[in-house]
Amino acid sequence: MKYYLYILKSKTSDKYYTGISEDVERRLEFHNTREKGFTSRYRPWEVVLKKEFDNKAEAIRAERNVKRWKSKVMIGKLIKQEIEIPE
Repeated sequence: MKYYLYILKSKTSDKYYTGISEDVERRLEFHNTREKGFTSRYRPWEVVLKKEFDNKAEAIRAERNVKRWKSKVMIGKLIKQEIEIPE
């Protein structure tokens, strides 16, 4: 089953959110309407990156690598395809 790493960008603030899902559009709708945590404070969100992986384990590994950066600059470079997600 395919999984996706996705990065959302807030349309109202300079914030990013990184996650994984089998259905990115469903997750975007969830973050923009029902989620009560971090993403609820910075609505609305838009998908700025969606990368497909062959399985959940690969997607989780990629998500952890991106989250370790803790850097908007690095996420921006990833979105612009200036860098790749480290394996």
